[in-house]
Amino acid sequence: MERLLQLFNLWHGSQPDDIQPLGANGSNRRYARLTANGNSCIGAINDDVRENEAFFAHAAHLTDSGINVPQVYAISPDRTAYLQQDLGDTTLYAHLFTRRRQGGGFDTQMMTLYRRVLADLRRIHLSAPTANFSVGYPSADFDRQAMLWDLNYYKYSFLKPAHISFDEARLEADFEAFISLLLQADCSCFMYRDFQSRNIMLIEQDDGLVPYYIDFQGARRGAAQYDVASLLYSAKSDIPEPIRLDLLRHYASLTPDPSLFLAHFWPYVYLRIMQAFGAYGFRGLCEHKDYFIKSIPLATNNLRRLVEQHPLPIHLPELQSVWAQTVERFAVAQTEGRTPTSAIAPQMLVVDVTSFSYKKGLPDDPSGNGGGFVFDCRALPNPGRIDQYKPYTGLDASVISYLAQQPPVEEFLKHVQAIVSQSVEKYIERGFSHLSVAFGCTGGQHRSVYCAEQTAQWLAQTYNICVNVNHREQGVGRTIHAL
Repeated sequence: MERLLQLFNLWHGSQPDDIQPLGANGSNRRYARLTANGNSCIGAINDDVRENEAFFAHAAHLTDSGINVPQVYAISPDRTAYLQQDLGDTTLYAHLFTRRRQGGGFDTQMMTLYRRVLADLRRIHLSAPTANFSVGYPSADFDRQAMLWDLNYYKYSFLKPAHISFDEARLEADFEAFISLLLQADCSCFMYRDFQSRNIMLIEQDDGLVPYYIDFQGARRGAAQYDVASLLYSAKSDIPEPIRLDLLRHYASLTPDPSLFLAHFWPYVYLRIMQAFGAYGFRGLCEHKDYFIKSIPLATNNLRRLVEQHPLPIHLPELQSVWAQTVERFAVAQTEGRTPTSAIAPQMLVVDVTSFSYKKGLPDDPSGNGGGFVFDCRALPNPGRIDQYKPYTGLDASVISYLAQQPPVEEFLKHVQAIVSQSVEKYIERGFSHLSVAFGCTGGQHRSVYCAEQTAQWLAQTYNICVNVNHREQGVGRTIHAL
């Protein structure tokens, strides 16, 4: 945070009046919105310099190509922190969700917006000749090796944690045959890599909603089909199949040979879905993040429709076997109202400990049980009212030291432990699978984070259980006592 404060001072000429940490569900990058005198920007901290350099280079390239991407305002000398344009909070995904909740959905306006996005995507793909792929992260091309990385990610981060059985040698043989099929497509485009609705920001301008594009640091040279599959077959967007096919035909019409594009499209949908399963497995089954756990049944529905309606032109028996097992496993879990993790490992109690801001609502219960505890930390001493602690969170040493010295906080946590321990011990005795414990405060930054962290550590040290800690507003989560 100190790096961001120094950059902000250089850019704006003053310290920020307000700092709002932002979540990053699928990333190790840390984000914050910094504001002073009505001017705001998004600060990013990422210790992976190679990834940052790819973002800077691709941002410049896409801007030169006429694509709406965030402007980079300032970069730290060590290239690990930077400030970029604040594009607000409305993503294409959030806009679609809001319209559905209001009874709308894919009406004429939404279809026009998606077609505009696909037209921008075509321009991105065609910009490849002037791109600098030497900075590609982690590689310049989405080639055989990169595809194998994705498939192994699927194998080790989803199939194994989900206990899907397979023959390793036969699965590897299927991977090789599948990659050979994928490489028959034109792989010379500027492939965005993660072109999905959560990475498309919408800005209200005179001519309506204008899309801007973020999170393109993984871009490289590759097939256009991959990005179209990423947008149309995102599990959470849940686009109706007739709409998907209409939008797919629209993009294909922008290419020189629509039939050739479509001929190579469906294998990339399979690849994208498997890559997504890898992410959901790692972030959900391994790190126990709610958003990713909830995405698994939705991705399974996509996979089932894909297998039924668009079978591959080659025989891949081991892959087809694991797909069938996935559909059977997670369709059952969804029907019975269980989460994937409870279907896989019901024998050990899982306690989810969450910190949150009351301003943003109560946290979701991923188990579907609707039980557990919510503790209000707003009566405790607030470090957020003290200037020296404002930029930090309950995970930082200075805030931890401050709160640890406050008698009301110590007394509060003793009461929490007495209440929670009664349920944990009874749940273990009765073989229950899940308990939720949440701590809320005003901003979800200091008190709730500290109390959640202390409680999670106490639980992990006291009981033979799985403890997942999730600091919702900080975008930080981990398992501190593994299954």
